[in-house]
Amino acid sequence: MAECTLCPRRCGIDREQHIGVCGADNRIKIARAAPHFWEEPCISGKNGSGAVFFSGCTLRCVYCQNYEISSGGKGDFVSKEDFVSILFSLKEQGVHNINLVTPDQYLLLIAPILKDIKKELALPIVINCSGYESREMLSLLDGIADIYLVDYKYADDALARRLSGVSDYVKTVTEALPVMFSQVGRPVFSKDGMLQKGIILRHLVLPGERKNSLLVLDRVNEIFSADDFLLSLMSQYTPNGKEGAPMRTLTRFEYQSVAARAEEYGFQGYFQAFSSQNQAFTPPFDGKGVTK
Repeated sequence: MAECTLCPRRCGIDREQHIGVCGADNRIKIARAAPHFWEEPCISGKNGSGAVFFSGCTLRCVYCQNYEISSGGKGDFVSKEDFVSILFSLKEQGVHNINLVTPDQYLLLIAPILKDIKKELALPIVINCSGYESREMLSLLDGIADIYLVDYKYADDALARRLSGVSDYVKTVTEALPVMFSQVGRPVFSKDGMLQKGIILRHLVLPGERKNSLLVLDRVNEIFSADDFLLSLMSQYTPNGKEGAPMRTLTRFEYQSVAARAEEYGFQGYFQAFSSQNQAFTPPFDGKGVTK
């Protein structure tokens, strides 16, 4: 924490004294912790996923729907004891898993806690992340992560730099995915169809960036066999009015042409309904499950 080089940015900030590029210092900050029903069916199920939305992010995506917490700083500081209580409270509510949403910047704080309580928690732990993970970060998750829910954003570093503020995304995600696979392996389901182990690769098709999406699928096909993972192809991009973000929604041609490439490769998983282009998929970051 005194000279943080955990994430690929390696900003070297003293997080004991200052806030890093990720927006985090040496305290755990959470914006919401509640059953969440808008993930993929094998994650949300009937009872919801136990989603813990962390504040801050190692990326700066101009189109982020969660910008209130990813770059806006919204959230509440919690102690390590409170963090444990939050997780067990979610379990008591009957959730199918613990879904840690953008936890990267807190891994030095929460990984030891998760390791200690994992057996007692007895729920799959989902790491809901951007793909912009260093080997050091992933090593902290070895033995903790059961499911990686990875948002594979770009196969073009110029686009990553313009939209997310990083110039090494492609190399980073390409190196990270095999490490994730070595930890969790191919998808494993329970008798009721809930994912217990494995990788779900999400990809949001962005307006005007169809070629990037096609190249992402090409790269995925080079890294994985079709039965190594599940694909979640998303069409839900909604303009947020932020400078630099695409200002229109996706066309059917853009989405369907990318979906056709996924089908050519034999990828299995989820193809989001085109009607998902609205703000309803963004939860209210109201401190639920966190604020006392």
